[in-house]
Amino acid sequence: MNLAEHYNQLYTKSAKEILAGNYKLDTQINSVSDSRFGITLLIRPSESVKANIQVLLKDLKAVDNTQYYYPDSDIHITVMSIISCYDGFSLDKINVHEYIEIIEKSLIEVDQININFRGVTASPSAVMLQGFPSDETLNAFRNKLRDNFKNSDLQQSIDSRYEIATAHSTIMRFQEKLKNPEKLVQVLEQYRDYDFGEFRVKELELVYNDWYQHDKNTILLADFYL
Repeated sequence: MNLAEHYNQLYTKSAKEILAGNYKLDTQINSVSDSRFGITLLIRPSESVKANIQVLLKDLKAVDNTQYYYPDSDIHITVMSIISCYDGFSLDKINVHEYIEIIEKSLIEVDQININFRGVTASPSAVMLQGFPSDETLNAFRNKLRDNFKNSDLQQSIDSRYEIATAHSTIMRFQEKLKNPEKLVQVLEQYRDYDFGEFRVKELELVYNDWYQHDKNTILLADFYL
């Protein structure tokens, strides 16, 4: 996949939808009755990158502070959604150690992963950072995970929603009617090619999480160091 082209097409289409008022609101972000949980392997950006992200979030909040903005603790890149969130999933349904073993097996040939956050893109319901891995290591690792999990008897739903191929990070979701879609898109335009920084991935986290990766609902199951 040509990531730059993919992100650009997504942004162009979504910006038009936002300006036309055809954006989508997420009504469950703050719902205490949302019981969708799953397990995810993810990457956290470096502290310096997160500091740069806050510059963008400050400008977005100045335009519309009624939307949902991801706190530093929740910002992440999904490596693989191993069990996609669904109502009623709980850890007692699986043997976590077996999942850890497969991830460790898949990591054997992984040496180094570097990711550059450069520019922003959007969907009709969210704003995302554009992540660009420096090489094919992340994709190769994902393919190993796919093969190893699908050749196991473990519960998993990898690629059930879509086949993940990007390295984006969602930083804002629309939860209320947008105050000023035009100004929002103007801010996004200013950051379309902004360099938020590059970082070397030092660890991966396997977590039990809700749909939005709220830190308060997340349980760390294992760390994997590179």
